[in-house]
Amino acid sequence: MERAAADALDASAVPDVFDPRVYAAGVPHERYRLLRDRHPVAWQDEPEIQGWPAGPGFWAVTRHADVVRVLRDHTTYSSCLGATQIRDPDPADLPFLRRTMLNQDPPGHGRLRRLVSRAFTPARVDAFAGRVRERARTLLAAARDGAADGAADLVGAVTDEYALLNLTDLLGVPAADRGLLLEWTVRIIGYQDPEDAPAPRLGPDGKPLNPRSPALLGEMFAYARELAAHKRAHPGDDVMTALALAGLEPAELEMFFFLLTVAGNDTVRSAAPGGLLALARQPDAYRRIADGSAPVATAVEELLRVHPPVLSFRRTAARATELAGQPIAAGDKVVVFHASANHDERVFTDPDRLDPARSPNPHVSFGDGPHVCLGAHFARLQLRTLHEEWRAAMPPPELAGEPRGLVSNFINGITRLPLRVSGPPR
Repeated sequence: MERAAADALDASAVPDVFDPRVYAAGVPHERYRLLRDRHPVAWQDEPEIQGWPAGPGFWAVTRHADVVRVLRDHTTYSSCLGATQIRDPDPADLPFLRRTMLNQDPPGHGRLRRLVSRAFTPARVDAFAGRVRERARTLLAAARDGAADGAADLVGAVTDEYALLNLTDLLGVPAADRGLLLEWTVRIIGYQDPEDAPAPRLGPDGKPLNPRSPALLGEMFAYARELAAHKRAHPGDDVMTALALAGLEPAELEMFFFLLTVAGNDTVRSAAPGGLLALARQPDAYRRIADGSAPVATAVEELLRVHPPVLSFRRTAARATELAGQPIAAGDKVVVFHASANHDERVFTDPDRLDPARSPNPHVSFGDGPHVCLGAHFARLQLRTLHEEWRAAMPPPELAGEPRGLVSNFINGITRLPLRVSGPPR
């Protein structure tokens, strides 16, 4: 359907891939295809939308090779100059935002990444594998047994809880406080979606405050300081204990907690239902996973390719440059679109086909370059386990209603996913 709509467009026109409302109906792959084919580095306007202020515009980068080039070349395409969201932050907030390693460039970024890497080791992550598996079994069984009509919303019944509880176990957040992390994630990630997010808080000028501004993150930071103090007095084998004992400055610890809470939760919170939705739409692919002809670990990489948890990331040109023949001025915003790069026909054969045995699979769903996702190992563990437990106990994924996508040009979220949960496995 979208291919027909895209083909009806003027081939010389530049499709809009900025408007977050476009993404509620699904990733606009045909718009991306037109950009890759005709406008691989394309100017996008930033009009005011839903009360959020207009911006100066940006360059949309949609081909795989160009996306990788931008992500790897931190000297030309900076994460620090304007931070990493499409929307420009308030200049007064920039020093605050630059405290997190997500919004830093090497060499400062490398120092912080090394510190948190010591806390986020594969060995520490793997120690939680048994708990992750038991949680997947318990949540899936509860969804199956509690479905009066044989169907359940997998987002509400399984994947939100699964991502959140696994993360809080790893961080060492007490059970009584776990709801706070989901509340903060929804506020920060879902702010573009009027259905998913709470009403925006307004500043003195009557305009919505950026949910990543200091004014709206104070509650989270106060909690991070209290939790770190508790971990110093009562250490455990968890990430917050390791960070609390790492000698970080208070502001650095606060920003690590912010980054791990939001990114660590929402990566799996988006990818888990997105993978199940992809399999429901292409049942032949699920049959190959169920019969063992496609290994689950390989299939997870393909599901990440077709449903990356993050749609886009912003950089700022540190100097005048050229990308795919397009001159870019110093100070211009440059936004890479992961979901487009993952469907680039120049890299992936038949990219619209879900091939659970696809190899090699150089998707960029976890980024590339110095900012490649630190939690990728933990995310893969959770996704692999969820699909293994689904295969063992649940029927083939089948839609029982219309899914709903998050209104966001940043996170590829699913807010509702009705699936059949009754019936024999496989």
